[in-house]
Amino acid sequence: MSRRAGRTFLLWLLAMLAGAAIAWNSRFTADMSFFLPAHPTPTQQVLVDQLKEGVVSRLLMVAIGGGEAEQRARLSRDLRARLAAMPAFLSVQNGESGSQDADREFLFRHRYQLSPAVNPAHFSEAGLRAAIGESIDLLASPAGMMLKPLLPRDPTGELITLLSQLNAGAQPNSRAGVWASRDGERAMLLIQTTALGSDTDGQEAAINAIRSEFTASAQAAGLADANLELSGPGLFAVNSRATIKDEVTRLSLISTIAIILVLFAVYRSFRLLALGLLPVVSGTLAGIVAVSLVHGTVFGITVGFGAALIGESVDYGIYYFIQSGRNGLASWKERFWPTVRLGVLTSVCGFGALLLAGFPGLAQLGLYALTGIAAAATVTRFVLPALTGDDVRIRDLTPLGRRVGQLLGTLHILRWPVLALALGAAGLLYQDRAALWNPELTALSPVTQADQERDMALRADIGAPDSRYLVVIQAPSREAALVAAEATGARLDRLVAQGSLAGYDSPARFLPSQAAQAARQASLPTAAELRPRLQAALVDSPLAANKLETFLSDVERARDLPPVERESLTGTSLGLAVDALLLQHAGGWSGLLPLRPGEQGIDAEEIRNALAGSGALFIDMKTEFDKLYNDYLAEAMQLSLGGVAAIVALLAFSLRSARRLAAVMLPLGLAVLIVIAGLHLLGERLHLLHLIGMLLIVAVGSNYALFFDRAADEHALAPETLASMLIANLTTAIGFGTLALSDVPVLNAVGVTVGPGAILALLLAATFVPRKAGA
Repeated sequence: MSRRAGRTFLLWLLAMLAGAAIAWNSRFTADMSFFLPAHPTPTQQVLVDQLKEGVVSRLLMVAIGGGEAEQRARLSRDLRARLAAMPAFLSVQNGESGSQDADREFLFRHRYQLSPAVNPAHFSEAGLRAAIGESIDLLASPAGMMLKPLLPRDPTGELITLLSQLNAGAQPNSRAGVWASRDGERAMLLIQTTALGSDTDGQEAAINAIRSEFTASAQAAGLADANLELSGPGLFAVNSRATIKDEVTRLSLISTIAIILVLFAVYRSFRLLALGLLPVVSGTLAGIVAVSLVHGTVFGITVGFGAALIGESVDYGIYYFIQSGRNGLASWKERFWPTVRLGVLTSVCGFGALLLAGFPGLAQLGLYALTGIAAAATVTRFVLPALTGDDVRIRDLTPLGRRVGQLLGTLHILRWPVLALALGAAGLLYQDRAALWNPELTALSPVTQADQERDMALRADIGAPDSRYLVVIQAPSREAALVAAEATGARLDRLVAQGSLAGYDSPARFLPSQAAQAARQASLPTAAELRPRLQAALVDSPLAANKLETFLSDVERARDLPPVERESLTGTSLGLAVDALLLQHAGGWSGLLPLRPGEQGIDAEEIRNALAGSGALFIDMKTEFDKLYNDYLAEAMQLSLGGVAAIVALLAFSLRSARRLAAVMLPLGLAVLIVIAGLHLLGERLHLLHLIGMLLIVAVGSNYALFFDRAADEHALAPETLASMLIANLTTAIGFGTLALSDVPVLNAVGVTVGPGAILALLLAATFVPRKAGA
C-alpha cells in the first residue's frame, strides 16, 4: 500500500471509529413519537404529553396463570410485595385487602374536605335524615361489612361516597382476596412504572424486573406450572424495538451475503470485494451519526429504512470497479463520474425536500437518506481511487455486456404496450383513489395481531383505562386547573345523568381546589349547631344520637383542618392519580378528564356542545392520531412532489434539452406508476413508507436513465457499462427486495416498492432510450 493510500485509509478509518462511537452512544426508540410534530398545536400537545408522560403509557397489565386460585393469590401477593419495594415502580396494585389501607385512612381523615356531597343542606335536619337513612340501608348490602364499624364516626356515609366515586370505572373480579380475570383462571395486577412511556430502556428494565421477580416468586412458591402474561404500551415499544432490530439484522445479513456472493462472482478478488463494501458501511454509519447529532434520538423506522439503502450505496462501487477496470481511472473520472454525480444529486434533491418536514420522523428519513447516499458516493469518488490506484483488475465482462445489450435492444418494441399499460394503471389508480391510501396509523405498527388481542383481553379483565376520550383544560397554575376541572365536571355530570356518559375521572376528585375545600369546611356546623339537628333527624331511627359523639367531634375537628395539597397525598395512590391527570409544562398546567363512554358510545358533538364556552377541549385520541398521521402523509406527499420538482429542475439545468429531460423522467415515472398499480391490485393499501419507496425508485432509477442518456452522445453504451448497470440492478433488487420478506410494515413496504421498481426502472429506461444509445 502506498503512503497516499495508507493515509487515505487511516483518515477513513478514524472517521468510521468516531462515527461508531457516536452511533454506540445514540438513543434508539420505537415509540409513536416518530409521528409527533416538532411544533404541536394545543390538541397535538396533549398527544405528545400522553405518549411521553401519560399514565396510560406507563401502565403494564400482568396476568398470572397456573395452579389453583389460592396458589395464584399467594403468588400475586408475593410478586406485589417484591415489586412495590423496587424504585422502578410507582404503583403495584392487585386488589388485596390491606393494599389500599393508606388511601382509605387518608380519605377518612379528610372526608369532609374531599366529599362532593358536603354542603349546607347536607347537614340540615332533612339532609342528615336522608344521609343517615341511606347509610343504614347500606348495612344490608355487600358494603355493609366495611361500613358497620365506621357508622358511629361517619353516619352520613362520606367515605362510601368517596370510594364509590373514585372507583366508578369497571372493577376487576376478585378471587381468593386478589384481582382475577373474568373467568377466574388468572390473577391480575396493574403496575405503573417510574420510567416514562417514552423511555424505552426504562420500560425494558421494568419489564425484565417483573419477569425476574415472577420467576423467583414462582420458585419460592413451588408452583412449577405458573405462567406470566404481560401487556401494555411499554411492552409494545420494547417488543417493537426488538422486532425492528432483529428484522433489520436478519434481513441485512441475508441481503449482504447474497450481494457479497454476486460481487465476488464478478470481482474474483477479496480485496476488491472488501473495498466495494466501504461505501455501504460509510453511508449506513454516516446516516445514523447525522440523525443522532441533529435529532438526538434515532427512530426504529429510520434504522429500518437505513438498512434499505444498502441496495443503492453498493451500486457506486460496482460502477467504479467495472467501468474503471477496463477504461482506467482517469477515463472513469472524465466519462462516468459526472453521470454518477448527477444521479447522486437527484437523490439529494429528492430526499433533501423532506428536511423541511414539520414532523421529526419524516425529517429523519430525509436526513438519513441524503447523508447516507452522499457519504457512499464521496467514499467511492475519493477513497476508493486512492486505495486502488490504477490497479483495478476484474474478469472480462464484455461478453456479458454484449448479451445484455442485445436483450435490452429488443425492448423498444414494447414502448406502445408499456404506455398502454401505464395508461390503464393511471386510470385504475384514479378510479380507486379513495381507497388507495391507508388512513390509519396502525398500518405502520409492528405490533402483531396476537399481541393486540392479548392486550384487549387483559384490559377487559382488569378494567385498565385506555384514555381514548379526553377532556383537556389549560390553566396558568395548578389551583386554576383544579377550579376549571370542577367547573368542567359540573357540565359532564349532566351528561352522566342523561346516560350520555358512563362517567369520567378528574384530578379535582382526588385533589379538590382550595376554594372547594374551604366552601365545604365552611358548610360544616359547629358541634353545638349539629347536635340538635342530629337528634331531630334520628327520631324514629334505629340509630341512637348518643352513639354518634365521635361523629360530632370529627365534624368539629374537620372545620379547622389545613387544606389538602398535593404534598398531602404523598404515599397514597391518590397522589399518583393526581400526577397522571394534572400535568405541568412550560406554558402552565393541563388537566385531563378521561371519559367513559355510555352504552351508545361517545357522541362527540354532544360533548363539544356541553363544553361550549368553558375553554375545555374534547379529544378523541384515536381520531386525532389518525388525523395527525394523515396530515403527516399529506405533508410527505407535498414535500415529495417538491423533491420531484427539484429533481426535474436539476436535470433540466444539467441536460439543457426538453427531449433528453423527458427521456430521463419518463421511465422513472412509468416505473412508479406501474409498481403502485400492481401493489393496489394485490390488495396492498399504501402508507408513508410506500411513498418513501417511490422516491427511492426515482433515486435508484435515475442512474440507469442518465447512463442511457449520456450514451446518446456516444451512439452506444459500452458493454462494460451495460454489465455494470445489470450487476448494480441485481444487487439493488437483492438489497431492497429482501425487505419484502419482513413482517414489519415499514420494512415490507420499502421492499415491495423498491425491489420491483428498481428492475422496472432499468427495463423501462432501456425501452425508451433512443435505439442508437442502447445498441
